Formats: sequence, C-alpha cells, structure tokens
Amino acid sequence: MKKFIIGFAILIAFVITPVVPAISVASAAPAPARPLRIVLARQSNVDIAQLVKHFSSQCPNVTITTNPKGSDFMLAENGWSGSYRFLVIAHGGDTIYATETALLSNSVKDVCKFLSTR
Repeated sequence: MKKFIIGFAILIAFVITPVVPAISVASAAPAPARPLRIVLARQSNVDIAQLVKHFSSQCPNVTITTNPKGSDFMLAENGWSGSYRFLVIAHGGDTIYATETALLSNSVKDVCKFLSTR
C-alpha cells in the first residue's frame, strides 16, 4: 500500500508540473549586424538628398557618413536622369562593383543587393 501511495504521488506530481518548452538555439533571433558605412565621393554629381532617401528605404543596413576614415566603402556616383553610373570602392581603394541604370532607384537597389552579400 505504501508503494502504491508513493507511486500515485509521483504520478500526480508529473501531471501537475507544467512542461516548459526548451528554447532552441536555432530559433533565437540572430544578433543585428553592424551597419555598413559608405562615404560619398566628392566628385559625385547626384543629388545627395535623393541618395539618402533611396538608401534609407532600400538599405536599412547602410549608413551614409562624411568620415572617409571611418567608412567601409566609398560610393562614386555620376549621372543625370536616364543614365546613372555607380562605383563601389573598397576602403583600400580597389573598385569592387559597378552598375549603370536608367533610374536612380535601380542603381541604389543594385548597390544594396551587392552590399548585402558583404
């Protein structure tokens, strides 16, 4: 009878105790990456306000900075309505990406796509 009561008490304890789901490491959100910093080349002739507008809407992980020493990349942009040319230059001076499109938004989208792989 004693064994029956102890067994019954253990069974009740398991039924009453709530089951806490295990938190898996894979389901945890990844840490946000440091935003990439881009400095604009001085000889660029594209409207800076339009660039900032398009980058902020299409590339939330990119920050435009005025500090060339603290930047990851330099963006040299040249163009006017109907013909935009963008060059992405690495911090050491190597040109690593170029695009030419008819719309400013498409050039920014191409650069964002390239930078997201970095």
